Amino acid sequence: MSQDLGTTKHGTTDVPVEELFLKRWSPRAFAERSVENEDLRKIFSAGQWAFSSYNEQPWRFVVGRKGDSVWTKIFDSLTPPNQSWAKSAPVLYASFARKTYSHSNSPNRAAAHDVGAASAQIVLQATALGLYAHGMGGFDPEKLRSELNVPDDFEVGFCWALGYRGDPETLNEQQKQMELQPRHRKPLSAWVFGEWETPAF
Repeated sequence: MSQDLGTTKHGTTDVPVEELFLKRWSPRAFAERSVENEDLRKIFSAGQWAFSSYNEQPWRFVVGRKGDSVWTKIFDSLTPPNQSWAKSAPVLYASFARKTYSHSNSPNRAAAHDVGAASAQIVLQATALGLYAHGMGGFDPEKLRSELNVPDDFEVGFCWALGYRGDPETLNEQQKQMELQPRHRKPLSAWVFGEWETPAF
C-alpha cells in the first residue's frame, strides 16, 4: 500500500478520548483473509453488553462467512455499488430489531436505538482486535428479510462487512479516493446544545 492509512484515517480531536474511537473507520477494501470463529465470538459478545431498555436485548445478528449460503444471501441483497467492494469481505452480517417487548408485546420505541448501541460495541471490539467493519444502508430490505426468513416482528436494520483491511488499489477510482481521504467530524458546537442551536460548551 502506497499510503499509511492507519495514520491518514486516524481521528483527530481537541479533547482527549480513548484511542479505540479514533482508530475506528469504515474501509471498503478488505483482504481476502478469513476471520477466526473465536474472534467472531469475542466481537459479538461485546454487543451482548450494550445498554437495553427493560433489558429486552432486541438485537439479532445473522452472520455469513464467505462461501456459505448466508453470506451469499446478504451479498445478493446489496446494491451493485456495495457489491463491487463487499465481494472481498470474509464476513457479511445483518442486524435486526425486535419491534415489541417480550414481557408486554407493546411497541419497543427503543429497539433501533438499542441495536445501534450493540452494533457500535461490536465494531469497537472488532477494532480492538485489528479488524474493520463497514455498515451499509444500500440493500433491499425486503429481499433480505425474505431470503433469511426474518419474522414480521423484526425491523431490518443494516448490513455489515467485516474483515481485515485490504489494498485500496483493488477499488474503483471513486471508492479509492474515498478510502484515501482523511476523516473529519463536525465540532461539538454543531451538535451538543445547551438550548437548541446554542452550544453547550
